[in-house]
Formats: sequence, structure tokens, C-alpha cells
Amino acid sequence: QVQLVESGGGPVQSGGSLRLSCTASGYTSSRYCVGWFRQAPGKERAGVATIGVHGSTSYADSVKGRFTISRDNAKNTLYLQMNNLKPEDTAAYYCAAAQAGAPGCAFGFTDVQTLGVAASWGQGTQVTVSS
Repeated sequence: QVQLVESGGGPVQSGGSLRLSCTASGYTSSRYCVGWFRQAPGKERAGVATIGVHGSTSYADSVKGRFTISRDNAKNTLYLQMNNLKPEDTAAYYCAAAQAGAPGCAFGFTDVQTLGVAASWGQGTQVTVSS
């Protein structure tokens, strides 16, 4: 069973930076795509960034150029470096993992729009950006 634990959220001022981490267990990292999703109050959960088995990435348009996703398979850890944060980035951020062959995950490919369809989820970490 895949288990995901996020950390690194908190309050930050507009223009600031945060780095989220997600530690995974119960899976073989070489066969899973992983990613970050977020859910703001009153809104549906939406994909932020995903990274594939071989390092391919996919980003939501709203975070391109500001957020960077990376993974350290040796540590089974996923990261999201968030720079130039804006108040509209305020949300609960969730880590997700999907096995190769699931929607949004294939060897050499990942899609931020569909990875969440059949993913395992962490419990979330809150990011609050003040103006």
C-alpha cells in the first residue's frame, strides 16, 4: 500500500518561496509517476505539477516558470519548489502517486491533468500566501 506524507507548508508573504516535500513508502519509485495537486476552499482539487518515471514533467499553466517539481528516488521523496508565490496559490497541497499504466502515467510521459484519476493520496499540507 502506497503511503505519502507531505511537509513544508505554512504561511508566506506574496513573492516569497516555499519548498514542499513528500515522503513515500510502499511502492517501487521506478514504476510510479508522482505529483502535486492543490485544493482551495470552495474549489475542486486541481493538478499543479507531475513528474514521470524517467523525469518528464507536466505543469499547470498557472505555475509554469514559478514552480519546479523534482524527485529523489533514492530517498523516495518528491519536492515542489514554489517561488514568487501569489495569494491565489493559497490551498491545501496534496502529494499523489500513480502506477505506470494508470491515467496520466506512462514510461516517458506524465500528464498533470489526468494523473489524479487513479492515484494514491497524502493527507495534505496547507500553504497560505498573504498579500
